[in-house]
Amino acid sequence: MRESAPDLVLLDAEMPGMSGYEVCEAIRADATLADIPVIFVTGHGETDAEVRGLEAGAVDFITKPVNEALLLARVRTQLRLKSMADELRSMATTDGLTGLANRRYFDELMRREWQRCARTGSSIALLMADIDHFKRYNDSYGHPGGDACLQAVAKTLTLVARRPADRVGRLGGEEFVVLLPDTDVAGGQEVAEHAVKLIQALALPHVASLTAEHVTISVGVAVCTGQDMARHDPQSLYSAADHALYAAKAQGRNRWAAEVMG
Repeated sequence: MRESAPDLVLLDAEMPGMSGYEVCEAIRADATLADIPVIFVTGHGETDAEVRGLEAGAVDFITKPVNEALLLARVRTQLRLKSMADELRSMATTDGLTGLANRRYFDELMRREWQRCARTGSSIALLMADIDHFKRYNDSYGHPGGDACLQAVAKTLTLVARRPADRVGRLGGEEFVVLLPDTDVAGGQEVAEHAVKLIQALALPHVASLTAEHVTISVGVAVCTGQDMARHDPQSLYSAADHALYAAKAQGRNRWAAEVMG
């Protein structure tokens, strides 16, 4: 299920090894699977079995022999409910303009990945990117042009997030972040260099830029190694990336700078 999450699970209560109840509880305990509806299909028709299934986290309980029309009706109902819930979650976690993770959701993703990397002793990297002279861009091309620029940059930055756990978010305004779990210093710097070059390759005209004739970004890279994570927290990773970003700007923009947390 972690490799290919389904929209709904039909689960037998009695199985060899793990029971259906145990499987359901394990699904609910996994943050990436917890929202998937589970319907128990079982030969146990007594109330206690149904209560146990619902307490384990199931959304419905169907007894055997199964009535096909009833099963399909209940499946359709749960799929509709999940679709509505997914849409609401997307609205709550997605930046409306760019489609990237919003600040609130990105903070939650970073907290989870920080905890996971701390457990495994792996490094974690964070890129903070800022569009150079974006206020001047808005003044020259208007807010519709600015929105189009933000969307183009956002779409391009997603190209550097190649692995499933890599995530791109918008902090607000013209500022973006890229989360890179299980990434060391060299890896973070390589992704930052790639991001700068990809935005250069867009060649979006920026007549008011003081840096180049096209849109560019400055990037700050912060990396915390596994052995140092106990002394820091996700907010300190933000601060280090922000500090590196300002260093990149001070060095002339359209480049990246890095900071390794010790």
